[in-house]
This record gives sequence, structure tokens and C-alpha cells, in this order.
Amino acid sequence: MSQSHSIYDFSVNNSVGENKDLEDYRGKVLLIVNTASKCGFTPQYTGLQALHDKYHTQGLVIIAMPCNQFGAQEPGSDETIQDFCQLNYGLSFPVMAKVDVNGSQQHPLYRYLTKEAGGLITDSIKWNFTKFLVDREGNVTERFAPMTKPKSIKKHIENLL
Repeated sequence: MSQSHSIYDFSVNNSVGENKDLEDYRGKVLLIVNTASKCGFTPQYTGLQALHDKYHTQGLVIIAMPCNQFGAQEPGSDETIQDFCQLNYGLSFPVMAKVDVNGSQQHPLYRYLTKEAGGLITDSIKWNFTKFLVDREGNVTERFAPMTKPKSIKKHIENLL
């Protein structure tokens, strides 16, 4: 496989298994977050939805990437995850199909994200709700830890919009 040089070289599956090219988001500011329904950080969905509500018309796209690699906190099917997100948080931003963000089955998007914006000690994803901010040109500009609340990254998003 050739080396990917841009976020736009990747695709992910949406919640019904259809391929979604990230190229479709060219020119947008992206916030890519690995999520889980049964995590202590799950209430961050409220803050993510607030960011979406405030900035989506200016070009922000939040992409949730459910993952079951941390404490088995996302055990459900893609359909169950969608139902949970709608029922409990009324999410109106895309929640994609479940992926692995670490390990031998790591999604290629996460291989790229962790290479572009390494973490403390190791580059691997440490827990649910790690956030990657991508500018309108497709550059990964920042990585935020799971405990970083969505509202505290507003100024970073505003700088890119």
C-alpha cells in the first residue's frame, strides 16, 4: 500500500457499513474522536454536540469513531451504538462503524493520526475520547487527551474556522 500523505486519502465505514471517503470533508475542520457508550467520558457527547451545533455551519465536522478496545466499554453493534447516541444525546454528527484504534487491527486512519500527532510517552491511543483536530487543508494540528472537555477546545476550533 502506498504511503498516505493526507487525511483525505482515508475512508471509514459509516454505521450501516457504507464506505465514506474523508475526501468528502475537504475544506472542513474535522474533530475526530474515538468514543464509547459505557465510559466515564461518555457525557462528553453533550459537549461534542454543543460544538457541532455552534460551528457546523462554519465548517466544523465532528466524526465519532466508536471503539471497544478500552475496558470493553463499547460492546454493542453499530446499530445499538446509533440507538444509544440518538436516545441519550440526540447526536446529529456522524457516528461511524466501530474500529480498532490500536494494535494489529488498527484502522489505517488511526495509524496516520497517531503518526501525525503523537501522544505522551507513546503515540498509541490511551483511552476513549482522544480527540484529533484537523484543519481545512487536512493537516492534523492537535491531539487532545480524553479528559480534555470539548468546550475547552473551542478556541482551537475557532482559530481554524
